[in-house]
Amino acid sequence: MPMYPSDYRYSTDHEWIGVSGRRGRVGITDFAQKQLGDVVYLELPEVGASLQKGEMFGTIESVKAVSELYAPVSGRVVEVNTALKGRPQGVNEDPHGAWMIALELADPGELKALLDSAAYGDLVEKS
Repeated sequence: MPMYPSDYRYSTDHEWIGVSGRRGRVGITDFAQKQLGDVVYLELPEVGASLQKGEMFGTIESVKAVSELYAPVSGRVVEVNTALKGRPQGVNEDPHGAWMIALELADPGELKALLDSAAYGDLVEKS
């Protein structure tokens, strides 16, 4: 079973969030990138966009499919990883390091509803 960073929280939609203070960086999990295959394009929001938990914030396109990306928590986009827009295959190379957006958290309490690494690993194993 792949290891999922223990300092991240995970959504059932296969996004992760790594939080420091009131900011969180969001990306997709190793499981998600393997399901997608080779990533060829990312559409990400603009800095300043407000997102609600569960709201679509962009799309990820692979050679197999186009998938929607969902915000694991509510917040305001404070940074977008523009390097990934020019080199989207970074998601395949380092899924738990290749963050897509950084959010200023609206309600840090929403993190409690997300999965820890062990629970997420169990979810993936059952998939």
